[in-house]
Amino acid sequence: MSRNAVAIACVLGVMGMTGASFAAVPLYRMFCQVTGFDGTVSKADKAPDVQLDQTVLVRFDTNVRGLPMQFRAEQVSQRVRVGETGMAFFDVTNTSDKPISAKAAYNVVPERAGPYFQKLQCFCFDEQIIQPGQTVKFPVQYFVAPEMATDAEARGVSEITLSYTFYPTDRFQQAVNGAQTEAQASGAAG
Repeated sequence: MSRNAVAIACVLGVMGMTGASFAAVPLYRMFCQVTGFDGTVSKADKAPDVQLDQTVLVRFDTNVRGLPMQFRAEQVSQRVRVGETGMAFFDVTNTSDKPISAKAAYNVVPERAGPYFQKLQCFCFDEQIIQPGQTVKFPVQYFVAPEMATDAEARGVSEITLSYTFYPTDRFQQAVNGAQTEAQASGAAG
């Protein structure tokens, strides 16, 4: 094999690895949403037709990362029948004097319940803009799929925790960085 062929193979290998590293996060996220792996919840198109007598206690957990906001569930938990559609409400308050651009990430614990916890409607699917001082009420419509009752891995799950974390979007970070740069420029000029 010539030196040129080895060099080309190395360059192609590095390019392939770089491309794979950029694709890894979206591919992993897609895999988790399709399979429910790692407690990832999937979005459903319609509620099930069957409701079982078995109930599950659904707990709601809220977190904020790097944002001037308050985020809370209006109820700590709800008891729903497996297959029944539940509705939970969450309040978000922007405690700053600037608009916030944020998105919520979510997961389910125990992880083995992830494939069966389905959302029909959720604020976590879209970027949210919350104005200064504004409080917004976000609904989440969900159900626990009846198939969970027959899955040997998930059978016996009696409590599920749905956890949300609001985090800043790139748009929010760019606005914060721009304001800091503007303040530094004003300070240097004064």
